[in-house]
Amino acid sequence: MGSSRWNWWACWGSEVFSKMKLLLFLVPLVLVAGFASVKGPSLCRWGFIADCSISFTPLPASSNSSSQTLHQSNETKVFNVSKPGFNLAAANESDESHPRQKQKRKLSFIDRNEVVLAQARAAIREAKNENQTQDSDYVPIGPMYWNAKTFHRSYLEMEKQFKVFVYEEGETPVFHNGPCKSIYSMEGNFIHAIEMNDHFRTKDPKKAHVFFLPFSVVMMVRFVYQRDSRDFGPIRKTVIDYINLIAARYSYWNRSLGADHFMLACHDWGPEASLSLPYLHKNSIRVLCNANTSEGFKPAKDVSFPEINLQTGSINGFIGGPSASKRSILAFFAGGVHGPIRPILLEHWENKDEDIQVHKYLPKGVSYYDKLRNSKFCLCPSGYEVASPRVVEAIYTGCVPVLISEHYVPPFSDVLNWKSFSVELSVKDIPNLKDILMSISPRQYIRMQRRVIQIQRHFEVHSPPKRFDVFHMILHSVWLRRLNFRMTLNL
Repeated sequence: MGSSRWNWWACWGSEVFSKMKLLLFLVPLVLVAGFASVKGPSLCRWGFIADCSISFTPLPASSNSSSQTLHQSNETKVFNVSKPGFNLAAANESDESHPRQKQKRKLSFIDRNEVVLAQARAAIREAKNENQTQDSDYVPIGPMYWNAKTFHRSYLEMEKQFKVFVYEEGETPVFHNGPCKSIYSMEGNFIHAIEMNDHFRTKDPKKAHVFFLPFSVVMMVRFVYQRDSRDFGPIRKTVIDYINLIAARYSYWNRSLGADHFMLACHDWGPEASLSLPYLHKNSIRVLCNANTSEGFKPAKDVSFPEINLQTGSINGFIGGPSASKRSILAFFAGGVHGPIRPILLEHWENKDEDIQVHKYLPKGVSYYDKLRNSKFCLCPSGYEVASPRVVEAIYTGCVPVLISEHYVPPFSDVLNWKSFSVELSVKDIPNLKDILMSISPRQYIRMQRRVIQIQRHFEVHSPPKRFDVFHMILHSVWLRRLNFRMTLNL
């Protein structure tokens, strides 16, 4: 259908789109024969510690239907390359092809990709026993990382090997497009960045390790959803039609039932959109701002990424703040009262204590960002959904974030040790908020604040992207999930 080329003006909020193209795309597509009736055992349960692999029988050359048989086996160890306590150094015999298989046939493109991933796994395992790798741009070090050396090696292996195929099917405004100047700005920024990227993006799907589904849930809500209807049907149908389309044109979705595909959504309804197809929700890598484990988010399979409110489309002027010793406010929050947590916070602390400055609305003439920059701790309570842009606002201004939520998985927590540079509280801790923060010694607070400054780079948005920034951290999280399973070809 449409090309994936995306001009800058589309990202910057222009809505001069052809509605006729959108209507044409939403015309029901012919279902792929057999696609909805794929049967067989479920894919292995994903986890950082598990034994699983994906095997499949290739489709006949003349067929577009899905005739694969998937099964579980104990061939491949699944591991996390960053968190401590995992068996990174253990030998993984399954990373080497069976000698008889080598004699019987040449390596398929799937085998070649798996060899590359096996070599990356081996290099990552060895990293913790080696000296810190030098890097001209940045060398991760310190307690902000679960394991700095393995993270760095994994990142370098990603830069060297990782390839992403972006489907070109789909028309703007719903596909290949997204907002870049709003609370959901990361949808548009990532879509634009990956489509313009010459390093990670490949036009040859046989070289790809993962496949990106380039739809924007924000744009579906704007152009497909009937406002105030609470009817998710049109959004679900758009997702179903799109995946049916790519499954008919390519073999890649059907061969793994979506396990090597990923979607990205910062809108609150991202998880809802993923429920359109069971395999999208169950198998695919879902990159979500709304990383709520009580709503089906699985940290071993899915990716949590940050909600960043780019009001001007740029981070210029928003990063930076005084040193720890020059911050006079103990804790600060200002924001709308929605969701179950914020009313409790305001009930206990609004206008109750000069040290804990909690507001629904700031007085006229008072700068929100000046308050952030002059606060030691910035309160980040969940709203209707678990994610909040206040987390990144705090990090940008050098304020130690206080995450007040339930069931939230913070961004990049497979690599970052959030407890080293933030405070994580539950709702029951709100009445004791001041006591908890005052119990943190000045020395410990200074350490935490300096660590916030050190990890800022991982949340910065750049155009074009810079190494170790938020775009690359999102890709690295997807890379880790792809390392967590192996696909084998059964002939």
